[in-house]
Amino acid sequence: MSAITHARILLADDLPLFRRAIATLIDEQDDMEVVGQANNGVEAVELAQVLNPDIILLDVEMPVMDGVTAAGRLREVAPGAKVIMLTVVDDDEHLLGAIRLGVHGYLLKDLHPDDLFTMIRSAMRDESPVAPSLVGRLLSALRTTPGPEEAPPEEAPLSMRELEVLRLVADGLSNKEIGVGLSITEGTVKNHVHNALSKLGMDNRIQAAAYIVRQGLGRPRG
Repeated sequence: MSAITHARILLADDLPLFRRAIATLIDEQDDMEVVGQANNGVEAVELAQVLNPDIILLDVEMPVMDGVTAAGRLREVAPGAKVIMLTVVDDDEHLLGAIRLGVHGYLLKDLHPDDLFTMIRSAMRDESPVAPSLVGRLLSALRTTPGPEEAPPEEAPLSMRELEVLRLVADGLSNKEIGVGLSITEGTVKNHVHNALSKLGMDNRIQAAAYIVRQGLGRPRG
């Protein structure tokens, strides 16, 4: 999958002031624009089918249909869109539920605007942005929480390089950082991640990191 060079974004949040402020900030960026705004999960699902956005910023807590439920529906009606959850509450249950549904990122609303743009651009590069304060908790929860993606397809084992790359993904490194560490190009890293996800039957890097953690395949901790 090629990187998104100009992101068409659908923004869903039930607080009009916050939603419009974020939309204004995003529209000031040269490589992204807000093409639609929704007040709740139902509207987000409906607009996604019409607008075909590249990225959907989805509030977790919304009336009519909450963000986690909407994320599940969006996988069906807009499978090509990258869903990034936004929340004011660092709730582990919502976080794990969203990850299992295949969302591409999970951010807290208290982040700085520049950090939001950085996270959106990482999703445009087919990476999976997660708020730094949530990474440790996510991996800790994944170690003790069973999930549906425990066993990969037996007919498609990971190569040693793919496993090495996914270990670094589970450590929270970006494609660029992995490339530097392994002395390979960023594009090669992306290809390895893509091939590994295909073999594992997974949607994104977060699910792959969950697999590495649950299977005990990560790097030994000294």
